[in-house]
Amino acid sequence: MTWAQSLREYRPAVSILGDSYSTFENYLSCDSNAVWYWNGKHENTDVTTVEQTWWHQLITKKGWRLDKNNSFSGSTVCFTGYNREDYSNRSFVNRLKYLGCPDIILVFGATNDCWAHSPIGDFKYGDWTNKELYTFRPAMACMLDGLKKHYPNVEIFFILNSELSDEINTSVKTICKHYDIPVIVLHDIEKINGHPSIKGMKAIAEQVGEIIRN
Repeated sequence: MTWAQSLREYRPAVSILGDSYSTFENYLSCDSNAVWYWNGKHENTDVTTVEQTWWHQLITKKGWRLDKNNSFSGSTVCFTGYNREDYSNRSFVNRLKYLGCPDIILVFGATNDCWAHSPIGDFKYGDWTNKELYTFRPAMACMLDGLKKHYPNVEIFFILNSELSDEINTSVKTICKHYDIPVIVLHDIEKINGHPSIKGMKAIAEQVGEIIRN
């Protein structure tokens, strides 16, 4: 095989940093991560196979390969979770270092920060204190800064869920713009118990794939 043929056949590696929307039983980089989607019937969803997940559909259609899926059900970007519990260990900030060696990183988060009513905090782009990382805006900036530094020359995209608060939406767009990271804003995603159904998963795959054309 020539070098040119090898280059044409190279399949970009994709890693995912996500929450419940991107989980699936036995397909996570860490077995201890909490899961929402399972093999077989589940009372909370109609998604029953990994092939129905948004990321599996996207990767298959694009001819990519999965490197790491570091998704954790219920996780927040910042350190503050539901009922003001400490979610630092499962936070996006503390999981960003464990994404393997990808060509593309898809970050799908902020949903639980919105649902948990995590403190919003102030816009700040460096010198974060541990206390500040318990608020969304500083943690969001810290996460993106960490991704850029840990994975130089890797394409990073942020997927923004539909039906989130204006405050979260505006914050995500503002902070991503600062780091020159594209935001894929989802719309019209069918959900069951707040999570994508089979139809919703397909819509996510299509909308993300439309933005990431090459």
